Amino acid sequence: MVTVKCIDEAVKLIEKYEPVAVINVGQAGGRVELSIEKVAINVKDYRIPDNEGNQIRYAPVVEGGPDAYFATIPVEKIADSLVEKVIPASVSYTAGTYCCNEVFYGVSHYLRNNKPGVLNGFIHIPFILEQAAGAKPPRASMPLEVIVKGLEIAVEVVAEGLEK
Repeated sequence: MVTVKCIDEAVKLIEKYEPVAVINVGQAGGRVELSIEKVAINVKDYRIPDNEGNQIRYAPVVEGGPDAYFATIPVEKIADSLVEKVIPASVSYTAGTYCCNEVFYGVSHYLRNNKPGVLNGFIHIPFILEQAAGAKPPRASMPLEVIVKGLEIAVEVVAEGLEK
């Protein structure tokens, strides 16, 4: 399934580059700000099919896995730093039950069991302007350069914490 492929690809990159922190990023149409996710839950419940047509309902991300994983990046500090720099952001307590949550949970599970010292988190981004232009009904969006700046700030905040 497409999301398992995403987890597998993320794991390959983690193995190749051996990062000290991982920030997963996914798009959530309808969000009006950068959402710094606090929790990944062990639930797959797709209200719509994924990119390969799979519509998984009421299943665990990892059979027998814990109910949830909390982000280990400084979620609140990232959100506060973004708002201080006039980038719309907030802490979110649900990554949903679709592909993004599955990746967040799957990567968290892998790291916890294989690389427990690696920090991990997830940030949802809104549509960019080009995706929302002309949509009926209107869609929330954010300029790409603002999203990029926000992600750069998130990385800086995580890096600052690692230096201490």
